[in-house]
Amino acid sequence: MPADDADVIVVGAGPSGATTAYYLAQAGVNVLLLEKARFPREKVCGDGLTPRAVKALVAMGVDASADAGWLRNKGLRVIGAGMRLELDWPDLDAFPGYGLVRQRADFDEILARRAQAAGAKLLEEVSVTGPVLDDQTGQIIGVTAREDGASRTYRARVVVAADGNSSRLAVAMGLHKRDDRPLGVAVRTYYTSPRHEDDYLESWLDLWDGDKLLPGYGWIFGMGDGTSNVGLGLLNTSKAFGNTDYRDLLKRWLAGMPQEWGYVEENRTEPVRGAALPMGFNRTPAYYRGLMLAGDAAGMVNPFNGEGIAYAMECGEILARVIAQALGRPSRAETDRVLRAYPQALRDAYGGYYAIGRLFVQLIGRPELMRYATRKGMSRPALMRFALKLLANLSEPRGGDASDRVISAMTRLAPNPR
Repeated sequence: MPADDADVIVVGAGPSGATTAYYLAQAGVNVLLLEKARFPREKVCGDGLTPRAVKALVAMGVDASADAGWLRNKGLRVIGAGMRLELDWPDLDAFPGYGLVRQRADFDEILARRAQAAGAKLLEEVSVTGPVLDDQTGQIIGVTAREDGASRTYRARVVVAADGNSSRLAVAMGLHKRDDRPLGVAVRTYYTSPRHEDDYLESWLDLWDGDKLLPGYGWIFGMGDGTSNVGLGLLNTSKAFGNTDYRDLLKRWLAGMPQEWGYVEENRTEPVRGAALPMGFNRTPAYYRGLMLAGDAAGMVNPFNGEGIAYAMECGEILARVIAQALGRPSRAETDRVLRAYPQALRDAYGGYYAIGRLFVQLIGRPELMRYATRKGMSRPALMRFALKLLANLSEPRGGDASDRVISAMTRLAPNPR
């Protein structure tokens, strides 16, 4: 085999791709990780990590201490209906009791370097242009790419598309987004602010466009470096979706903030950037003709809260375990049989929870219901603590208290369509 060929090619070195490559390399698999940019590179993100993401990070052996540049937070501050609640992350055996903040420009590179240290071969500034197909079976057996202005071909037994929401590789294989799954849009920027060392992630539920309450929320996350990450996200279940100037909405929302917080134009340090949030398995199947989908390419964002990093990393670990087992089989037919089990593994992990999330998205798309839920919920701290567990997917998988058992029953009994 040529030197650049591998057992597995992973396209995209974001959280899902880097995590997949890390666990594959740990299993002794020859893995090639292709990244179109050069690190460090920008990604649109809130930069806040829930305890679920922290667990995945620690499992990869990442030093998440303050000395290593991470800012810890102890919960979520929720503001809505004229009220304010500070909700600590739940005290659980399954997840740590703290969250983290880190800019994506640093975060993605940390994961990619972990994969590299584990034995993955990382190539930066390699832009994948399309699949290489077997003439007889139609299976993907590699990718074409542009590197240093020249065309290249890389071949592998398995190819993973971890190339984000647009997933050029998945589209080239005929896998398009599903219209029956939720989609979000987020915009964010940074401001110098005295609130940069906040102990809580902050979520604003009252997001208005004139007299219309929108299905989404605004956020303010202190970065610990003199700046705050400030942004907002909206869901496509609203009539305003696609008809809203999101950057202008962000500007108008921030205009109502106290002047001393510093969220004014002269304190803005970065452009306002936007990105799509593909939710609830919005591209299926996750295995198709030798191609495996991971992270945003598979639409892994949590419909409840727009969190993508935790699920991208967990998905990468699940995928790596499946591939490692598949490559250990003695024939191509048996390898394919194991790989075909990957979509079911994702449904087992998230199917019921995402099904409830899709229903939630439909409900909060109704402004009157959103307004009622915010007003009633904010006046009942115990209910909001339950909501935090549900929306952040932070409950004990077995046992736990009454709220954990309710969430477990809900996800177990929810429909789990393909």
